[in-house]
Amino acid sequence: MTNFWKDQRILLTGGNGFLGSHIVENLTQKRGVSKNQILIPRSKDSDLRIWADCEKAVENADVIIHLAARVGGIGFNQKYPGTLFYENIMMGAQLMEAARRRGMKKFVQIGTVCAYPKFTPAPFKEDDLWNGYPEETNAPYGIAKKALLVMAQAYRRQYGMNIIYLLPVNLYGPKDNFDLESSHVIPALIRKFTEAVKKCDPQVVVWGTGNASREFLYVEDAAEGILAATEGYDKPDPVNLGTGQEITIKQLVQLIAKLSEFKGKIVWDTSKPDGQPRRCLDTSRAKREFGFTAKTDLSTGIQKTINWYKTAAVS
Repeated sequence: MTNFWKDQRILLTGGNGFLGSHIVENLTQKRGVSKNQILIPRSKDSDLRIWADCEKAVENADVIIHLAARVGGIGFNQKYPGTLFYENIMMGAQLMEAARRRGMKKFVQIGTVCAYPKFTPAPFKEDDLWNGYPEETNAPYGIAKKALLVMAQAYRRQYGMNIIYLLPVNLYGPKDNFDLESSHVIPALIRKFTEAVKKCDPQVVVWGTGNASREFLYVEDAAEGILAATEGYDKPDPVNLGTGQEITIKQLVQLIAKLSEFKGKIVWDTSKPDGQPRRCLDTSRAKREFGFTAKTDLSTGIQKTINWYKTAAVS
């Protein structure tokens, strides 16, 4: 264990979720943190949209890693924009204020790549974050999260609060959300192609034109990046977490089809939106500031995710 974690009580919101579960594994298996040090508020007992629950959540914590968020893919963002704006901004703002009053030693706010302007030049640099409006389908979510960066920087200036803001690119991996209504692109495609193979379906329909590009970060790498930043970063500037590698949705679909052993036809529903035209991050700041570089290549990570999903779907 590094000295940073010794005797620290860590409040991990969203700790039972996709990313949170991998952070717990990293803390306990790689950093030697006791499970008794990790405080995970359950949503049924602690609603972070309610001020009193935020006060209660921070009572016994020394460090906060705020992962809890309401998220979804393009369809979910189109259907619930108000919910996504309200719930994300309320959870983050109230928890940050409660942490300030508690005198928290470290607060880690997780942002989103959706906060970047729609036509940001790739690779996205953190300094480009305010040079335009986000892509319309996920703007309410992206702006809510970006507002928390403003709050974090304001609290650092006024109160000297050690609060950092991280911008992970799209995550994927084992334990992801595979619900087709709310999932992101990789788990949705894995489910579609895996089920098509199982049912011997002749075709799979996918959204958009396939021309948009994305960058994806394997969840175990994301967990490592977040913990490395928690240990070693203390500046107001936001930091990208990603691989710096870009792939078009068409290439991604073909890769997942191949790894799923799907032999049928791929049909593109061009009536559906592509979302942001490009997403690819400049990851040099993370490497420079706290030595983070992603280790898992996309093909390897997707194969691991497919294998996990096949096992989980059967059980």
